[in-house]
Amino acid sequence: MSKKQVYAKIVSQTSLADGIFDMTLKAEEIAKEAKPGQFLSVYVNDKSKILPRPISICGINPEEGTLRIVYRVAGEGTAQLSTYQAREEVKILGPLGNGFTMKDKKAILIGGGIGIPPMLELFKQLDCEKTAVLGYRDSQMFLKDEFDAVGKVVVSTEDGSVGTKGNVIDAIKEQAVEGAVIYACGPTPMLKGVKAYAQEYGIEAQISLEERMACGIGACLACVCKSKDVDSHSHVHNKRVCKDGPVFDAREVEL
Repeated sequence: MSKKQVYAKIVSQTSLADGIFDMTLKAEEIAKEAKPGQFLSVYVNDKSKILPRPISICGINPEEGTLRIVYRVAGEGTAQLSTYQAREEVKILGPLGNGFTMKDKKAILIGGGIGIPPMLELFKQLDCEKTAVLGYRDSQMFLKDEFDAVGKVVVSTEDGSVGTKGNVIDAIKEQAVEGAVIYACGPTPMLKGVKAYAQEYGIEAQISLEERMACGIGACLACVCKSKDVDSHSHVHNKRVCKDGPVFDAREVEL
């Protein structure tokens, strides 16, 4: 699979919730190769900001040649990105990283916060019995209706306004969600809980790590995580999240 750097035309951009934006990009070559769990490096049109923003792919439409990203405004770069309009262009590099390995097993898909968007395309593509467990801060449940259209959905909210009050593991236990494989993306504390749950119940788990990145292609070692095995590139116990991940077998990495 080869990565491409292109100027992608913005098809649309809308706001889904406070600080959450939904952008569709025309990028035919990348859309043909992209897989669930991969990401794009997105460059803002401001020459003073050299480094790209890594943003997970939320939707892939190879027939229309489009990619969808749903992101949270987290700093000046994403704040600028959120102002761009349809028909403007933005430079992107992708598809990057290793995505999820889809298994023909009863699946639990877990997304927390801005880790929810990359689970949507996986939920659509998995051809098996599946349940999505989505963790939100409050009742602003962006993308939930699109998950509902695909399969069974269970929700947790930190404030208890909808679904189970607490986190995604609380929701799994309270609502008796079962599966033979877990796919998850979200903040590190959530992934720690997912890894512990998978170990306790002997369930295979693939986790997508959220990490600050610089180059996005594995050269700079800015996004390493601790690993069980010695990395062939750096010869120490780490993995490059952008290159070796962002998806890992939960048993491979230390959180």
